[in-house]
Order: sequence, then C-alpha cells, then structure tokens
Amino acid sequence: MKDILSKAVNVAVQKYGAEYAEVRGQKLFKTMLTLKEGRAEAAKQGIENGAALRVLVNGAWGFASVGTFDVETLTMAVSDACKMAKAASSKLKKPIKLISTKPIEDKVILKPRKDPSKISIEDKINTTLTMNSKILGYDNRVKSCTIDYLDLTGTNYFINNEGSYIEQDKLYVWSRILATAKEGDIFTFSREEIGSTSGYEVFDVETPEIVGERVAKRAVEQLKAKPPKGGTFPVILGPNVVGVFVHEAFGHLAEADLTLSGSVLLDKLGKKIASNLVTFYDDGTVEGAFGSFKYDDEGIQAQKTLLVKDGVVVGLMHNRETAQKFNTKPTGNMRAEDFRVEPIIRMRNTFMEPKDHSFEELIEDVKFGYYFKSFRGGQANLDGTFQVGIQEAYEIVKGELGEPVRNASISGNTLETLFKVDAVGKDFELWPGRCGKRQTVFVCDGGPHVRVKEVLVGGSA
Repeated sequence: MKDILSKAVNVAVQKYGAEYAEVRGQKLFKTMLTLKEGRAEAAKQGIENGAALRVLVNGAWGFASVGTFDVETLTMAVSDACKMAKAASSKLKKPIKLISTKPIEDKVILKPRKDPSKISIEDKINTTLTMNSKILGYDNRVKSCTIDYLDLTGTNYFINNEGSYIEQDKLYVWSRILATAKEGDIFTFSREEIGSTSGYEVFDVETPEIVGERVAKRAVEQLKAKPPKGGTFPVILGPNVVGVFVHEAFGHLAEADLTLSGSVLLDKLGKKIASNLVTFYDDGTVEGAFGSFKYDDEGIQAQKTLLVKDGVVVGLMHNRETAQKFNTKPTGNMRAEDFRVEPIIRMRNTFMEPKDHSFEELIEDVKFGYYFKSFRGGQANLDGTFQVGIQEAYEIVKGELGEPVRNASISGNTLETLFKVDAVGKDFELWPGRCGKRQTVFVCDGGPHVRVKEVLVGGSA
C-alpha cells in the first residue's frame, strides 16, 4: 500500500509542482441495520475501499477521491486535484500556508476482545431484536421503536510528501434507539445512543435488556409529566445535557475554522468568558471513547486540548492551516467522514472538568428550579445563541427533586450562561453521539452535574 500511495504523492510534487501532497487510503468493512417494531427494514454489509488526495498548489487546495487503489486511476485523480488547486489559486487573496510538523511513521493495531467483523449478522440482528422486544414489551403505552446499528472495522492509511506514513486500525460500534409512548392525547419520545471504539463487548455492559428498559421507562414516565413553567429559573444540568451544551453551544465556536468565520470567540482568546468554575477540554486520547483515535486525518497525533481554564479561553481546535494563522500547534482535530470528502476541524471528546460538589449539595439551595437530566437535541449559532431540548426533566422544590416535566428546553447566550455557572459536581460521564458539520463523525461529550444560577426555560424545542 505504501508504494502505491507514494506514487500518487510523487506525481503531485514532481509533475505538477505541489508544495504539499497527501493521500488517505481506506479499507473498511461496514455493517448497517435498521429495525422498526421488530422488522428488519435494512440490513447491509460490505467493503468500502478508496483514496482521497489533497494537494496544495500555488497556495490553494485541490481535492479528489476515487474508489480504487489502481495506480493509473490515482494518477488521473492527482491531475484533477492539481488542476483544481491551480484554478482556485488565481482567486486567492492570500496563499494558504501550513505550520511545519515532524514526519511520523507508525502502525496502530487494535485488538478488541470482540471484533464486530467476526460477529455474524444474525447475532447483530438478535441483539437489536432483544432490545426491541424489551422496549415494546415494557408497557402497552409504548407505541413505536426504531433501532439503528452500525459497525465499522478496517484500516486507514496516510502518507504525505514530508515523510509521514501511518497505518491505523479503525473500529466503531454504534447504535441509536428511539421509542415513543402515547396515552390519550399525550405523546412522549425517548432516545439513547451507544458508542464505543473498544469493540462489540460494549453490549456486555450496555446490554440490550438494560438499554431497552432505560429507553422504555423514560418514555412511559414522561406520560405523567407536566409542562414546565416558562421563565428564568435556576437549573441543574445532568452530564448528558452538560455534554451537548459544551459541544453545541461552545465547542463549535472553538473550532478554529469557524472561529475565523466569525464566531464570538474570535476576539476572546486570553479573555474571561465564563465563571471561575468552568474548565473545558477536547480530548482525543480517552481510551475506548467514541471520539478517540491516535492520529487525525492530517497525520497529527491526537492530544488533550485545553480550551477554557478557570473561565478564560486559552485554546482552540486547530489543523495545520489554522495553526499557522494563529502561530500555534495543530491539535489533532482534522477529521473526514470517509475517503469521499476532505478533512475539516472536528471535535473529539469534549467535556467540562468536574469539581467538588455532590448532587445533593447542588440542589439543596434551590427553592424552585429544574433538574434537566437528558437532552433531546440541540443547536447553536456563531453569534453564541443556543437552544437545547430536554427529554427527561424534574422540578426541584425546596432542595428536593419533585415531579417530572416534559417537553422542556433551555435557550440563551452561551457566554452569559457560562458566567452564571455557580457550582460544579464531582461526578463525570461521557456520552457517545454523532456530530454533523457538513459531514458526520463520531464524538463524545459530557462532564459532571452543573448548577446554573438562572437560564431561560421554555416549554418546547
């Protein structure tokens, strides 16, 4: 493989004058399943092979991808990418430059206890069917269940003209479970995601029975919940909600390409944007976590990147291009969904650092407020405004958990909200998920329980 990919790199540099050239090769085996109400609506298994070529010519990027490792086809793709770059360079105001990095040669081998590629598709279907049966059999008010399953195994290859060559095993196991319940004219929704880079053994811990009951129970218990009071209240955010808030409301703003596009963090480096209790990381090195890997798609080693320390913005997530602009080091955040697309700056495992409060201490001083335990969805804008929908919530009355609440949401301005964090728990959880930023990649986010003095609570999201 190295000989084949290096020929493409050499053609780009020697024949077309590229100042930089890289090739990402991919040999992956994928399984995809979708079950609805116990019926398999889709079941696919197959091999995905291909290569992505990225070149820098006259200070502009060119890109091409092919679904083969045939040398002649790769050479033609190099020609296309270089022509594209030369055409783009005529319109550039300032040529693109990359920060220099040391070349790396490495081979990353994964040894899962249960390799998903060795598990039969029948066993995978049975796992999802067991989960489905548990959900639909939990209560006759549960009306629907949809389960998606995906696993991905194989090897990614990376080579560039600077001397780097990396072979890196890839392994992802993921499932998303959606259930609804109905009683009278009340309709509720429950979702959960499972994700691991360790192997199929994730289902030994998150067993179909445990996950199925958790999803069904949430949907049914929300039937007796009441709508929240609209207005501004103190809230306790569970790790699941803290994670999506950190990811959506702050994390995207700290991706250096979006920062340069006008996010509210552009002029905030070195400045205080949150209370002293707020420390954020984006970390690609958490073992087994859904956003972990050793090298990104630019051949940069993953690391633990400090974004906010004690309320002050101290870092961003960088590729080699933005690192050059900010005169800093790349952070290993460059990721592509697959060989068909260019890598862009993406989060990995993004979280808030825990402190020292117990859950009881967080709620004991709240006369009336809300505990938001689990999120339904979220979105944020470059101007710092955000909205997060909540799928499981409870009132807090005189320091005690009260009645359940359904269809709640929180919204506001990210920086204003971060200044209102007044207590942080000592627990910690990471939750797997998928992030869409033109492409879909696997991530984790999370943190401890967090108390916010006040946030705008709404009745829908």
